Amino acid sequence: MDLLKDNIPLLVRKLALPAMVGMLFQTLYNIVDTFYAGKISPEALAALSKSFPIYFIIVASSIGVTVAGTSLIGNSIGENNKKNILNYFTHILYFAVLVSLLISFLGLSFSDDVFRLMVTTKEVTNLGLEYTNIIFSGSVLFILIVALNSMLHAEGDTKTYRNVLILCFFINLILNPILIFGLFFFPVLGVKGIAISTIVSQLVAFIIILLKVVNNKKVKEITIEYFKPKLFYFINIFFTSMPIIVSIFAYSITSAIVLAYIGQSGEYAVAGYGAGTRLEQVLLLPILGINTAIISIISQNFGANQIDRIKEAYFTSIKYSFFIMLSSGLILYLFSDLFMSFFSKDPIVLEYGSSYLKICAFILPAYPIFFLSNGLFMAIKKSENAMISNLFRNGFNPLLVYFIAKYFNASFESFFWIWAVVNWIFSLTYLSILIFYLKNKLYKPSTIVNPQP
Repeated sequence: MDLLKDNIPLLVRKLALPAMVGMLFQTLYNIVDTFYAGKISPEALAALSKSFPIYFIIVASSIGVTVAGTSLIGNSIGENNKKNILNYFTHILYFAVLVSLLISFLGLSFSDDVFRLMVTTKEVTNLGLEYTNIIFSGSVLFILIVALNSMLHAEGDTKTYRNVLILCFFINLILNPILIFGLFFFPVLGVKGIAISTIVSQLVAFIIILLKVVNNKKVKEITIEYFKPKLFYFINIFFTSMPIIVSIFAYSITSAIVLAYIGQSGEYAVAGYGAGTRLEQVLLLPILGINTAIISIISQNFGANQIDRIKEAYFTSIKYSFFIMLSSGLILYLFSDLFMSFFSKDPIVLEYGSSYLKICAFILPAYPIFFLSNGLFMAIKKSENAMISNLFRNGFNPLLVYFIAKYFNASFESFFWIWAVVNWIFSLTYLSILIFYLKNKLYKPSTIVNPQP
C-alpha cells in the first residue's frame, strides 16, 4: 500500500479491517475476563468494573505513546527523512520505559484511595487491589509493545498487531479458568488469576512484536548513534504524547464519576454497568479501527503536504463510521437482554446492564465524531486540540451530568439519558468546529529544520 497515492476509501478499508479484527480480539480478551469474574461472584465482577478507571492510566499512556510514535514516524516517512524516522523510533522506546515506571508508581501507590472514592465495600476493594497490583507491576510490557508497534503502524502495517492480539486472546482464554479455579496442578488464585493471565499474554506479545520490529528493514539501519539521547526528539515526543495521555486519562475521572453516582444504587448496579460497557466496547471497534487507519494515512500525507487527501480521509471515515454505529445501535437495543445474559444470571445485574445498553444504543452514532476528530488532530501534530476536546468530554461533561443528575435526584436510567443528551450536544459542536478548521485553518506544514544528531 502507498499511503500517499492509493485511493483513500480503499486505504481506509484496507488499514481499518486488520485493526478492527485485532481490537475485536483485544475486547473479547476483556470480555473473557469479565465473564470469568462473573463466575467468581457478583462482587468480583464489581471489583473488575471498578478497577477499570485505575487500569485506564495504562490504556491512556499506551494510546499517547503509540499516537506519538505513529504520527512522528509517519510524518518523517512522508518527508522521506530517514534520520528522523530512526531517532523517533529509538526515543519513543526510551520514553515508553520512563512513562511505564511513573504509572507503575502511581498505580501501586494510590489504587486503594481511588477505590474508596468510588464508594466501594471492603470486599470489592480487596478484590480490586488483587487485580490492579499485579497489572501495574507489569505495566512496562503494555507500554513497550505499543512503542515498538508504532513503527509498524506508521508504515501502514496493522496486520502484525492484529495477529498478536488474536494470539493473546487465546492465551488468555486458556489461562483464565486454569489460574482462577486452580485446574490441574495450579492453586486457586481467583481474581489474581485474571491479572496473571494478562501479564503472561502481554509477555508473549512483547516477544513477538520485538522480533518483528528487529527484522524491519528501517530498524536494521540503526546504529549506536541513534541510541544517544537527544533533547529535540524527547521534546517533540513529550508534547505530542502528553496532551493525549493527560486528556485520555481524564476518562478515568469520567469512569470514577459515573461509578460513584451509580454506586449509590448498589454494587450490583455497578456490576451490570461494567458488563454493559464491555459490550459497548465491542461495538466501538470499527470506529477505533478506522481511527487507526486515518492516523496512519493522515500523518504520512501531512508530512508530504497533501492536504486534500487529509480532508478526504477524514470525511470518508466519518461517513463510514456513522452508518456502522447506526446499525450497531439498532442491534444493541434489540438484543441487550440476550447480550447481558452471557455475563450474569443475577436478575438485578441483568436489569441494570440491559437498561444501560438500551440507552447506549442512542449514543453510539455520536461517538465517531469525537474519536476521528481527535485522530485527525493527533496525526497533524496538533495534540493540544485533541487534549482540549478530551478534557471537555472526559472532564467537564461528566461533571455537568453528575451535578444535573444530583440536582434532579436522577435514577440509574435518568442519569444515562442525561449522559446521552450531553454527548450529542458535544459531538455536534465538535463536528462544526472541525468543518471550520478544515476549511480555514488547515495549512501545509512549514519546512522543518532538522537538528544535528
